[in-house]
Amino acid sequence: MNKRQLNLFDLTMIVVSLVIGMGIFRTPVSAAARAGTPSIFFLAWLAGGLIALCGALTYAEIGSRYPVTGGYYKVFSYGYHPSIAFAVNCIILLSNAGSTAVVGLIGAEYIGRFFYPDGAPETFRQVVTIGGVIFFYVINLLGLKMSSRVLNALTVIKLLLILLLLLSVFGHYPLPAHTAPAAGASLPQLSFFKALGFALVAASFSYGGYQQTINFGGEVSNPSRTLPRGIGYGITIIILLYLSLNLVYTKVIGFEQLKTSDSIAALLMQHLFGPVGDTVLRVLMFLSVMCYVNVSLMSNPRVMYAMSNEGILPAAFGKRSERRDVIVWSLTVFAAIIIATLFFSSAVDRVINYSIFLDSFGFAFSAGTIFILRRRKMGEDKNIYRMKLFPVMPLIFIIAYACIAVSIAIGDPASAGYGLLIFACCFGLYFIIRRRRRPSGEGVSN
Repeated sequence: MNKRQLNLFDLTMIVVSLVIGMGIFRTPVSAAARAGTPSIFFLAWLAGGLIALCGALTYAEIGSRYPVTGGYYKVFSYGYHPSIAFAVNCIILLSNAGSTAVVGLIGAEYIGRFFYPDGAPETFRQVVTIGGVIFFYVINLLGLKMSSRVLNALTVIKLLLILLLLLSVFGHYPLPAHTAPAAGASLPQLSFFKALGFALVAASFSYGGYQQTINFGGEVSNPSRTLPRGIGYGITIIILLYLSLNLVYTKVIGFEQLKTSDSIAALLMQHLFGPVGDTVLRVLMFLSVMCYVNVSLMSNPRVMYAMSNEGILPAAFGKRSERRDVIVWSLTVFAAIIIATLFFSSAVDRVINYSIFLDSFGFAFSAGTIFILRRRKMGEDKNIYRMKLFPVMPLIFIIAYACIAVSIAIGDPASAGYGLLIFACCFGLYFIIRRRRRPSGEGVSN
């Protein structure tokens, strides 16, 4: 039986690690270019934060009512049908493995600059990323408590990086001369609502990830209190950091230069530390990236564990080691998928692009299970967390991501179409697997 090993601080750090990846160091450039004006830019980040808060409180109640390992799979299975859960989560697992691989390559590039000033070769970046995946694979084999301790330390380092970037507003080194923007970098002037919508899409991607926290529901101590508090504290910290950091970006770099800057974090570190800032940034960025690799290896195997419990994946994926209570097979397979995707980077990029549409689709439908859980009175006999302003908060969240999905479908119908095709294939695969496994009598019917 799995042990409840995660406390409030552990869960809060998991939320912060899942959300703060590379996005906040890159997406402000895209958001600024799309917004056109500082007022729309900050309104987009504030709106994105409020939407994320609505989602965080929604998932907090979902996790409180249904505290199980692999919760992001389970809520689809319980609320709709296991076939929907299987299809959505298969795509999420693939895209998460792909994004972990890509983020690892980015982190390797930061370290590679020490040895290859003109850019690290692909082989070097692959070897460093594989080494990082193997290292954190071993850490996770030592148990959830060990991996959460390492995660806590790396998350503190990530927060230190953001703190240093915030302090750059007091820097004294002059910024490097602004280079001309690349061709096509500028966007035509858009109407207020279009500009806000485009900027909000960019900002929203930097706020995503916290929904995976409910994958740890079965391993959190006192989940009815710890889950909502950990998710709430985590997302509040993130909103404050994002708004503060974007304010520093505009103060130090300038809004017009922000629209076309290549490395905004590097500019801030150079402004604070001068030439030494580049070295400091590379080390901290690499450790920040490794934090994401670790939390990805912690979270995603628990989805595979949940699939195994329902008889969709082989029973081996649901087995835990006796000594350290580790989901060894699921962890091993997910680590192998990350490594395999390193050698198909172009395919990974396409899978990630297709899955953006389905991520928005998944957000809306997973958050919608709160209405099903309440109607079925799931967890009512426990000391659960009940959000205030229900159903306004979940409706705001669902409508916002439904609009994002529609915007993506209108702006890039090919990606949306391919995403739906992949979803349909995974949906059909579920019934093929179920038919072949039916004699065993495994699985839970809805």
